[in-house]
Amino acid sequence: MSIIGWGWNSYFEAFLRGDDWENAGPARVVAQQRKYWRVAGDFGECWAEASGKLRLAADEGADWPAAGDWVVVEFHGADSTAMIQEVLPRRSKFVRKSPGKKMEEQVIAANVDTALLVSALDGDFNPRRVERYLAQCWESGARPVIVLNKADACEEARGKAAEMERVAIGMSVRVVSARTGQGFGELEEFLRPGHTLVLLGSSGVGKSTIANRLLGQTVQEVRPVRESDSKGRHTTTTRELFILPGGALLMDTPGLREMQLWDAEHGVVQAFADIDSLAAQCRFGDCRHEAEPGCAVLSAGTLDPARVENWRKLLREQEFFRRKIDPEARQEQKELWKQIHRAARQKYQQRQRDEGKR
Repeated sequence: MSIIGWGWNSYFEAFLRGDDWENAGPARVVAQQRKYWRVAGDFGECWAEASGKLRLAADEGADWPAAGDWVVVEFHGADSTAMIQEVLPRRSKFVRKSPGKKMEEQVIAANVDTALLVSALDGDFNPRRVERYLAQCWESGARPVIVLNKADACEEARGKAAEMERVAIGMSVRVVSARTGQGFGELEEFLRPGHTLVLLGSSGVGKSTIANRLLGQTVQEVRPVRESDSKGRHTTTTRELFILPGGALLMDTPGLREMQLWDAEHGVVQAFADIDSLAAQCRFGDCRHEAEPGCAVLSAGTLDPARVENWRKLLREQEFFRRKIDPEARQEQKELWKQIHRAARQKYQQRQRDEGKR
């Protein structure tokens, strides 16, 4: 298949510098396994590794190849592993904070047009988790679509869909059953040739079953969820890009047990646009929306308290992120705490002096 079929377009063409390397050309990363990447282009498919130049650049903060990336690949013969020389600028990227304590960005999927945010209609139904995914998705540059799976196992599918529509203001919410095929006709508008989609969601929501249904064959292993709590187990262990029968491209991803936002302040604003518009009307510009007089959010009376609390939580996470990443913001926070401690000490010393006069 040609690079056009893999989603190549004028955006990436504008960044390609064809005279920089010999025997080099554009390719798309369709899979990754540890230190090797499966790349595809006009030449077909092959395995590739990062060049020394790219490794040095990555140490200085340059992008490291991820599934969905367009890269410049240099070939050295049929029996040799190709070399990835450069990662072309991305049109979109879905990221998260890497698991653990390190403040690092982890790219889940790159150059995605539509993100299918999959949530299950069984005991794992969780609008708050979807709000978190929506925030990061809006930040990514991809179009989010919420897919509620397992409709065949839920008698309240319509009511839960209505609840999710209140969360995804103005966004598409599609109810499907990957097991029976119910509702899959509503996904056809996104399955255009060269259009890249990614399946995102926690373990057990049925992403692999959806992938198999769209592909028309079993390519991803499927395991049942635990009956006690509807939690799933990892079946997909790598991110891989598949070609659907109609020419669309689908990326399946491992279930994310932990989804910490990464630099998603604007995404949070978009995901909670209804609350954010009210917050702009608050009496005080630094309103925390907790107990302040004249708070438009608290006085609205029509907002879901759980949704408001989740909004506050995600905003606090972004404030914490900014302090950790932005040295200036971190210094401002240190100065603030110094002032607080200084004021506390002065208050304590004054109290001691007052007691000594008695």
